[in-house]
Amino acid sequence: MKKLNLYISKQIFVGFTLVTFSLLAILWLTQSLRFVELVTNKGLPVGLFVTMTSLLMPRLFSLLSPIAMFAATLFVYNRMLTDRELVVMKAAGISPLKNAIPVFYFGILMTIFNLYINIWGIPQAEAAFAELEWKVKNDVSHLMFREGQFTEVQPGLTVFITTHEKDGSMSDLLLNDERSPENKITLTAEKGRVIYTDKGPRIILVKGVRQEVSKESRRFSSLSFERYSIDLGSDQPQLAKDEGVREKSLIELLNAKDDKSLTEAQANRYVVEGNKRLLNPFYNLIFALIGCVGLIVGNFNRRGQTKIISVSITAMVCVQALQLTFENLSAKNISLIFTLYTNLIIPFLVCIYLLLFYNPAAGNKRKNTPGERLYEE
Repeated sequence: MKKLNLYISKQIFVGFTLVTFSLLAILWLTQSLRFVELVTNKGLPVGLFVTMTSLLMPRLFSLLSPIAMFAATLFVYNRMLTDRELVVMKAAGISPLKNAIPVFYFGILMTIFNLYINIWGIPQAEAAFAELEWKVKNDVSHLMFREGQFTEVQPGLTVFITTHEKDGSMSDLLLNDERSPENKITLTAEKGRVIYTDKGPRIILVKGVRQEVSKESRRFSSLSFERYSIDLGSDQPQLAKDEGVREKSLIELLNAKDDKSLTEAQANRYVVEGNKRLLNPFYNLIFALIGCVGLIVGNFNRRGQTKIISVSITAMVCVQALQLTFENLSAKNISLIFTLYTNLIIPFLVCIYLLLFYNPAAGNKRKNTPGERLYEE
């Protein structure tokens, strides 16, 4: 029996790995499109681009893992039934519950792993991602200004720097400002540094020359300065960085009601998010059971298991839809949060009941042929 459980577990693991990596690759590609502009237009280093998109993977894995578990178990047990392996196991006296033991093992393992990801992995990854995203959008001196390259900070404003210094300043700068419809300004400076204000980032230039040309009269003027500042754009992101709900720890989410700085709607949303982190990993086990129970307890059909597979997929979709519905309802009315637990417990109990007590032959009034009775036994 141990060899049989190991054999089925390996099949589920291979199927789960293939489905998970395929779905993750697709979602990674779609999510990374948001940052392509930063690479092509803003000069974001490719290494930082890969790091930012990789930090999205824990959250995506947590979302895809239950679906991958369902697909893997459904495929493995359908193949075993098609190849008559399950028929032989039933004929050998192996009960449906024992046939589902590998699903319990692998489902519980993935539940524990996803609990770790939800409680510790996702908050840390989301915090690191938010920090990098904020730096990319705000730290224009180091991430947007590339040495020896012209950088268009915004339409009409182009910046060129020669080197980045270790203290955070920049050397040998050239700025071309054509944002004004009346004149064109060119500034050169020996040193420069970006500072942040409530209205956005500004660049302070030291020891340079300001040259201005009127676009109408073509009049030229030049001014030497010791210190000069220029606004890099009021549409730049603000310095303040707010902490999102995904970055908060489980304790902060569950105790959100005690935070007086939050509104009632925010506190409800935080509490629901905290309960989701605890409950969602268990859907790995639930969806895996939904994927295999119908094929284990159902009768063998030489024409295929289309009916059983359709019922299993419908059940999985209904549970997933109810989960999303109950989450939205609980966020509006926190007293309905028990529905999240109900949606998890009822499918589990139904699957256990089917594995222990369901007998499909009991309600079959049609007289089976000897060949069909052999397959059912």
